[in-house]
Amino acid sequence: MSGATIELRGVRKTFRAGDTEITAVDDVSLSIPAGAVVALTGPSGSGKSTLLHLVGAIDTPDAGEVEVDGRAVHQLRRKDLIAYRRTVGFVFQRYHLLPALTAADNVVAPLLPYRTSFDKTERARELLAAVGLEHRADALPARMSGGEQQRVAIARALVARPTLLLADEPTGNLDSRTGADVLDLLLGLRDEHDMTIVIATHERQVAASCDRMLRLRDGGVIDDLDLTAGHSPESTLARINSLGA
Repeated sequence: MSGATIELRGVRKTFRAGDTEITAVDDVSLSIPAGAVVALTGPSGSGKSTLLHLVGAIDTPDAGEVEVDGRAVHQLRRKDLIAYRRTVGFVFQRYHLLPALTAADNVVAPLLPYRTSFDKTERARELLAAVGLEHRADALPARMSGGEQQRVAIARALVARPTLLLADEPTGNLDSRTGADVLDLLLGLRDEHDMTIVIATHERQVAASCDRMLRLRDGGVIDDLDLTAGHSPESTLARINSLGA
């Protein structure tokens, strides 16, 4: 199994705030190949999270097309939407762990409504081992650090073996060192699990570690940078910094 391909054509999404219409995503067209790690950057309100939600079918566009592996995600019926979302892993800034459940139970929770051909608890413990938390399987979230909770959230996102991982500010609540560790973990898991990863982030260091950076402003893509062209990490970061906010 390879990572998912993503194709957006003329995608637009608006919201209403009282009498005001806000354009969150404005005529975005882009292609992301299987196995890529792409950063979405830009200031707050630029459309990063909304774009993730449209790709993940958490929300639907007002216009345009969203295709993942050739499926018209924006046209899926309820039953097919549920099946599609099981192929997508989500990682959020605020972890969203259930406080009454152990780390292992939090990881297995997305699979509880479904029959599987494998042992769910065994899968959860394997994934906790993969993120370095095998020894914390029975710990409650309140007894874990922020970095540990984010690792549990990543393990949970991988439990259904997704081909696409969407991460919304996954290092935003972490100190720089822990954030770097989490990012390294995500990149390593991409290679191990053969996924496509799209990361919304305001942190330039995170973006510099990705294959490609899409910079958004006012709902549109204003820069599309290939970051794999033989540059050192330092020069890549300098290139990103030169763009400004």
